[in-house]
Amino acid sequence: MTEGEEWRNWVVDEGGNGQRIDKWLVSLDGVTWSRMMVQAWIRAGRVRVNGREVKVNYRLKEGETVALSVPPVEEIHIEPEAIPLDIRYEDQDVIVVNKPRGMVVHPAPGNPRGTLVNALLAHCKDLSGIGGVIRPGIVHRIDKDTSGLIMAAKNDEAHQALAAQLKAHRVERVYTAVVHHEIPHDRGTVDAPIGRDPHHRQRMAVVHRTGKRAVTHFVVRERFRDATLIECRLETGRTHQIRVHMQYIGHPLIGDLVYGPKKCRYPIRGQALHARVLGFEHPRTGERIRLEAELPQDMERLLAQLRAESL
Repeated sequence: MTEGEEWRNWVVDEGGNGQRIDKWLVSLDGVTWSRMMVQAWIRAGRVRVNGREVKVNYRLKEGETVALSVPPVEEIHIEPEAIPLDIRYEDQDVIVVNKPRGMVVHPAPGNPRGTLVNALLAHCKDLSGIGGVIRPGIVHRIDKDTSGLIMAAKNDEAHQALAAQLKAHRVERVYTAVVHHEIPHDRGTVDAPIGRDPHHRQRMAVVHRTGKRAVTHFVVRERFRDATLIECRLETGRTHQIRVHMQYIGHPLIGDLVYGPKKCRYPIRGQALHARVLGFEHPRTGERIRLEAELPQDMERLLAQLRAESL
């Protein structure tokens, strides 16, 4: 064990008997690790069962001792940038921002600057480190070309509490979207697993054998000649979930050039998707906070055009 590492130990109970070790570790109470993160730790030799390194698919037995060496948080080398932020809530623990369409959430190869994280570091000076060097403070994310409410944690305790709420489906997330074609029924639920598209690795898709469970509830708010305004509530939070699910049922989002038509004749750059409502329990006080962000101007213009064409 090197300096700065933290070792944690558990004894496998009856409920863990026969479970894969990676799946069991992410199911433990109070943890915020992703399964992908745990699998990387296992491959790096940071997980041991009864003192021995194991493989990712190792099946546990009741009574075994599992030890995990959590790597120390690396220092972040992200340049703070004084980018204006539309802040909708802020205190010593949490900040909620109304992100504009076109802004990347966190730095990545090809997008090292101009991101939400760059802006948050300049504004807050400090964020939680649980997200590692790439996503400091970011508890959940929304796509570059999706607008709306996103929260970040200012300390590790807040991050852990908010991440636990997400995992337990206690965070309210409501999106407004405009999709192609008229949806005939007034409401519906798409319960279809999402995973990496086996034919296009940069995309996600409904993948029944290896995908993770994904559930989207939607309600029709307005119909147009060849489009529909809907409200979506996320029960789960998979990558591109609403975009993939609406394509799956034959109603891709207007402006979504990845999952919908390759050309868009409407006045919007990016998918017509807006994270309108965000509700959560404050990590320190337990108070229920519910925030709403009005539709951006590009979606209002899109709706005005659709209404005019439907007359």
